[in-house]
Amino acid sequence: MGRVRKLLTRPLFMGAMAVAVLLAGAGLYWFQPWKLWQDETVREAVPAVAPAPVPPASSPTRPPLGPQTLASGELISHEHETTGTVKLLRLPDGSHTLRLENLDTSNGPDLRVWLTDAPVKADRSGWHVFDDGTYVSLGKLKGNKGDQNYTLPADIDPADFTSLSIWCDRFDVSFGAAELARA
Repeated sequence: MGRVRKLLTRPLFMGAMAVAVLLAGAGLYWFQPWKLWQDETVREAVPAVAPAPVPPASSPTRPPLGPQTLASGELISHEHETTGTVKLLRLPDGSHTLRLENLDTSNGPDLRVWLTDAPVKADRSGWHVFDDGTYVSLGKLKGNKGDQNYTLPADIDPADFTSLSIWCDRFDVSFGAAELARA
């Protein structure tokens, strides 16, 4: 018993314990494993923008009354099981929104929604391709489940992008992705 007590009071042992506690804390912060058991569900409606004044019905240049789907695709899994539908919408005011519907993926640290020009590849070959070309981050993923909308910046041409990735910025890996097929 005396030997154990001496070991516990030695500076080297105490220093090693302090380093171990710091490393464990840093590892927990970096990986955030508790997020695997926490779901964040978002239920946003399809964006509605007041349309511009409508010309008479006889006018051939009548603007659309609701959002138009420009492109869409189904999410495939990469690093984590991911399902759902992606739609690129043009609203009546001319702005663009990316919509995720029925999204279901794992929660994780620092997840982002990226529009990219990278091809969508299945399996491990598609995990790391989305930061190789042109991409724009539409912001943090609002939740790992549900329906959500992301407004495209006005200076972005949606025609320049062919795919979407749910991207983990901390580990540079795609959780899931979708090819955007033009409507």
